[in-house]
Amino acid sequence: MVSYLILTHFKKTAEFVTEDVEDATVNKIALWLCTFTLSVAVCAVLLLPISILSNEVLLTFPQSYYMQWLNGSLIHGLWNLVFLFSNLSLVFLMPFAYFFTESEGFVGSKKGVMARVYEAVVLLLLLALLVLGIVWVASALLHDNIARKSLYDLWEYYLPYLYSGISLFGVLLLLLCTPFGLSRMFSVTGSLLVKPRLPLNSYQSLFAINSFVVALSVFVFSFLHLTIPKETRRKASPWQRNLGYPLAMLMLLALTVMCVLMVCFNVLELLLDETAMPRGMEDPHLGMASFSMFGSLGAAVQVVLILYLMVSSVVGFYSSPFFTSLLPRAQDTNLTQIIANCVSLLILSSALPVFSRTLGITRFDLLGDFGRYNWLGNFYIVFLYNMLFAGLTSASLIKTVTWAVQRELIRAFGQSTLIFEFIAVKRIHIFLCQ
Repeated sequence: MVSYLILTHFKKTAEFVTEDVEDATVNKIALWLCTFTLSVAVCAVLLLPISILSNEVLLTFPQSYYMQWLNGSLIHGLWNLVFLFSNLSLVFLMPFAYFFTESEGFVGSKKGVMARVYEAVVLLLLLALLVLGIVWVASALLHDNIARKSLYDLWEYYLPYLYSGISLFGVLLLLLCTPFGLSRMFSVTGSLLVKPRLPLNSYQSLFAINSFVVALSVFVFSFLHLTIPKETRRKASPWQRNLGYPLAMLMLLALTVMCVLMVCFNVLELLLDETAMPRGMEDPHLGMASFSMFGSLGAAVQVVLILYLMVSSVVGFYSSPFFTSLLPRAQDTNLTQIIANCVSLLILSSALPVFSRTLGITRFDLLGDFGRYNWLGNFYIVFLYNMLFAGLTSASLIKTVTWAVQRELIRAFGQSTLIFEFIAVKRIHIFLCQ
């Protein structure tokens, strides 16, 4: 229901309220398929948080009668369902929705919704054969002995192999978008808040002291220069103005630094302990031990960091110059863009569990087919991935803070210089008048 409300908020109303009943029906069916795909993406995001919190609940209430329904088989089944529906949405539903909206029926056939269905199904089968051939060739190049499997192993081998490649693409996309998104989170969050404003006499006093103290004074307010509406700034209370913005910025900074530190710690563990490698497991053994060395508090921090990384990756994805055109607009997003957005969000969200486990954000091992990816057992890929994430995130954070501090210092010193020039001109004017 929430996914449907989100999509209806962004969809272009003119595409669904038309005189052509056939086009309106086709668009509604495609929108329902997009709603299902977006729901699966949300479930994929919540996989790790639900699993971690379920383990902590069972640790807190081990003998509770009301918690007997919560067990490892339930969580394992949830992971399998999300994996199945992710495959179904990426390989079948979303391509069908696109072909369905673009089709007009075969030449000479009777026009109608079913004619479009037939054409979309034929195009989908051709696309499936093409993709299957590409997967078979890729598996033959990488694993010649495994590629000799028959078509009876399509479901057991080729589809998971295809999804492994899609997941690898999603993890690489997260590697590029998340560090950029972490730096952009300051500006996005700050645009929703009212920035503290120092009066001119404060700048005079700041100019009178040395530059080191100035840098410390403006550091908290130096992440970005915001354009807040005057009405919003006027209505903002002193608490919102002077406390809300600095606390929000410091919280984002703390979460980002915590992510980098956890990744650096995971790099050291990869060098010293082979159990730090991401792997799959069949039975999660919930309620046996906490997945964090700090207990329930550490598990709660893991959940917050996982959700924070997902939000940052989405912000970085839509802030990237390559994907800016996909950014949805309220009541002005056509159906093709909605399909592209749902596919992109599903790729990012379905790679989030692998992404979080690879970086060592959590110790909860991957369940079901999520742990069957071939590249997860490669030490060099995992190690290089951690190093790249730590390096890119640190560089983005340092660049953001450095440029913001420099901008605030220039603005502060510039205003102070103008004040002193005005005072000097005023004194000269008084002297000449005398």
